[in-house]
Amino acid sequence: MPKARITPDIEIHYEIDDYTDPWTKPEAVLMMHGNLESGAAWYAWVPVLARHFRVIRPDMRGYGKSTPPVPADYPWTIDVPIDDFIKLMEQLGIERFHLVAAKIGGFIARRFAARFPDRILSLTVIGTPPPIYDTAARVESLTRDISENGIEPWARRTMAGRLGKNFPQEGVEWWIKMMGRTPVSTQLCFVKNIPKADITADLPRIKCPTLVITTEGSGLGSVESMRAWQEMIPNSRLLVLPGDSYHAAASDADECAQATLKFMLEQHSQR
Repeated sequence: MPKARITPDIEIHYEIDDYTDPWTKPEAVLMMHGNLESGAAWYAWVPVLARHFRVIRPDMRGYGKSTPPVPADYPWTIDVPIDDFIKLMEQLGIERFHLVAAKIGGFIARRFAARFPDRILSLTVIGTPPPIYDTAARVESLTRDISENGIEPWARRTMAGRLGKNFPQEGVEWWIKMMGRTPVSTQLCFVKNIPKADITADLPRIKCPTLVITTEGSGLGSVESMRAWQEMIPNSRLLVLPGDSYHAAASDADECAQATLKFMLEQHSQR
């Protein structure tokens, strides 16, 4: 089981998928999952990307097979997972890489690309919140609900907006069970801290080519509101897919993965 020791008390679990020709030197892609997930969330993307790139799928600290849980009173910030993943890539000997992220992973990834412009070859964010994502109004009720009832019932109630009305029921159950395995303390700490960041000032500092993917009926914001912040990123483009999910990386995995592959290969050919 591949793990990288990031701090004396934190190990990050990761998977590497590489089906490129063995005589080539493929570029790497770091995949950042969203809240209540793990690197397993990218299962449908691996067959598409791993034939062309070295795909790195870590579990964020407190999630999946990485060191759990994060204490509920831990002073988590948006920069903690960024620093974790930079250390992971350094341990793997990877200097520059593409960055692909979904949901609030894309919120973190935009700061990531702004902080490390010389490390990121391209950025793709799918179904990600706006740069100011203030959840303060519902944190109290959310934390009380999760503390009393656990994560799985909450995930079940909210899954329709996440995956949309056309996602198969068997798939809905898989996502509910995966998200429900998150330690409660990790989730409580995450929702109290990470969404508080305002990354608006980071957007103009993103220097790499950037692809933003959303859906027509995303619950995270209208197409117009997505375009408003996407256009703040200098070398960026917006792809709008049909549908009503906001987790397009899951609900429309094939379309998103193919679009991302095309985008990254395009950047590679231009270097």
